Amino acid sequence: MTVSTSALAFVPSGHRGEFAAGTTVLDAARSLGVDLDSVCGGRAICGRCTIVPDRDVPISAAEAALRTRRTIEPQRRLACCVDVAAVGRVTVPTDSQIHRPVVRKDLADASATRPLDLDPVVTLHYIEFDEAAASTLSADVPTDSERLVAALADQWQIFDVAIARPVLRAWRARRGASAITAAVRDRVVVAVWPGFVDRALGIAVDIGSTTIAAHLADVTTGDILASAGVMNPQIRFGDDVMSRVSYVMLDNAPPTRARELTASVRSALDALIGDLVAEVGAGRDDVVDVTVVANPIMHHLFLDLDAIALGVAPFALATADPLDIAATDIDLDLPFASVHVLPCIAGHVGADAAAVVLADRPDARDDISLVIDVGTNAELVLARGGLLWAASSPTGPAFEGAQISCGQRAAVGAIERVRIDPETHVVRVKVIGCDAWSDAPDFAAPSITGVCGSGIVEALGELVRAGVIDADGVINSAGLPRSERVIAHDRTWSFVLWDSPRLLITQADVRAIQLAKAALVAGGRLLMAQAGVDRLDRVALAGAFGSHLDPNYARAIALVPLDGDPHVESIGNAAGDGALRALLSRAERQTVATLARDIVKIETATEPGFQPLFVAGLAFPGVSTNDGVRRRGGRRGRVGAQSSEDA
Repeated sequence: MTVSTSALAFVPSGHRGEFAAGTTVLDAARSLGVDLDSVCGGRAICGRCTIVPDRDVPISAAEAALRTRRTIEPQRRLACCVDVAAVGRVTVPTDSQIHRPVVRKDLADASATRPLDLDPVVTLHYIEFDEAAASTLSADVPTDSERLVAALADQWQIFDVAIARPVLRAWRARRGASAITAAVRDRVVVAVWPGFVDRALGIAVDIGSTTIAAHLADVTTGDILASAGVMNPQIRFGDDVMSRVSYVMLDNAPPTRARELTASVRSALDALIGDLVAEVGAGRDDVVDVTVVANPIMHHLFLDLDAIALGVAPFALATADPLDIAATDIDLDLPFASVHVLPCIAGHVGADAAAVVLADRPDARDDISLVIDVGTNAELVLARGGLLWAASSPTGPAFEGAQISCGQRAAVGAIERVRIDPETHVVRVKVIGCDAWSDAPDFAAPSITGVCGSGIVEALGELVRAGVIDADGVINSAGLPRSERVIAHDRTWSFVLWDSPRLLITQADVRAIQLAKAALVAGGRLLMAQAGVDRLDRVALAGAFGSHLDPNYARAIALVPLDGDPHVESIGNAAGDGALRALLSRAERQTVATLARDIVKIETATEPGFQPLFVAGLAFPGVSTNDGVRRRGGRRGRVGAQSSEDA
């Protein structure tokens, strides 16, 4: 008997074939390898396999029932409900593809995030069981694992599957379920839930010296569901990473203190995860994947690796490789999750820097680009002609408000923006927690408590512009109009930034920022020398501080190398963005592993050329003259010109 067949073509993939009548479009897509999403396996439950047919196709009863619960565009049909004989060509919309592009702008506030092709490490598969067969009294009754393995092979054509032990334990407790959803990673079932589930959660984590930030996402869609951060509790052992290594080294029994640091950061992250899943009404067993980035010392302390070697030359890492670890093995209460730790680059250039490179991909640009992740230990990556060089610079915590007389971390009540009239020295500010400037009628800020990093940089930039600070970084009233805001203080001069409470920019504050910026400039110029370039086309600032810093003021105080008059921009929380990319894409994990391995590493601590570059980097733009009058010399006209937000 002749079997009737129909030709079917898929757009945009171009796949085509001949199929027997009665074959669904979804089954045809599977047989050809067409990228078409489905969690329920063709049962008209999930609604993910929508297509646009080339001709009118009646809506089936199953699809009509689903449309009462879900919104589906009128011209679309479910591939699992359409017979190949009813169509000749179907279009698979982008949002119906498993590996669909995801575009986000939520983590990078100055530039659009590169599109990401969703390539989930974990996939969901809905399975129905024949419970009657399983309950038969027979010597041949299959085990739980045999039933699950057979169902995945029969219903999903996934073969040679292993079952993770936590899954067997969980499924045993839910034995009565006639249908489950299984999460599969690399042919291993890593999670099961009773009934139909079309959401699996993942968490991208950036463990910084000061803060731990985490983003909760649906790994099946790429949607970010919640974000949160907490202070890194290790800060009580030291403001910066080297002080924490010193804390460990000074102990007679270093493992005791190291474990204390490890336990504190793991406990804080576990609590943060609990808050995130509770925020979206989920449970800890809904989380199937976690990615982690951190600087090398945070990386080692989090993983309970020896961090002492990172405190002394040659700053040897215990490992630079990407790692995959069961979450429960590192004290995270996530029974089904695996933790993927991105690779480190060098002894002081960590997985966070690798994540920044993954997010920004300066190696794929045509220009000469310097990317700086600004933190207590700044990490710098220079790209030229597809090649990458990386180094770190010990900036210290000044950019985060520490070591500054009026400084504080960015929080409600902190001054974050500063404008100073160059003639009268009248000050106006913006405060975190209030949208209005201080001279606006609707200014109703919370109690001002200090100045955060971006506010300190802007204050110095404005004082440089006004001539209050000279090119050597000296606050000096000589040659200036008399101003009650420039006052004698501890045998030097200070500037009164705010009256109530009284907040001063002192000479010591200026020196702290000078030292921090000199480290950044020296690190950048050292990389330029190694790469054989004498100019930059672009400087990109990343990190919590970098993302809030106005690039105009980075130029105003020469916070970064300005050789070649580069474009200076903020690229937001690039380390967190890189961690998210790795969470949502297997291909991105492979890419960052290759990038980290191929980067040329430069150790600033052992480079003899670093110190003279550091000294040269102390200067502010402009020139000092013997008469004490500072003459401006900015590259792009008046520094600190008002932006649109000032109007």
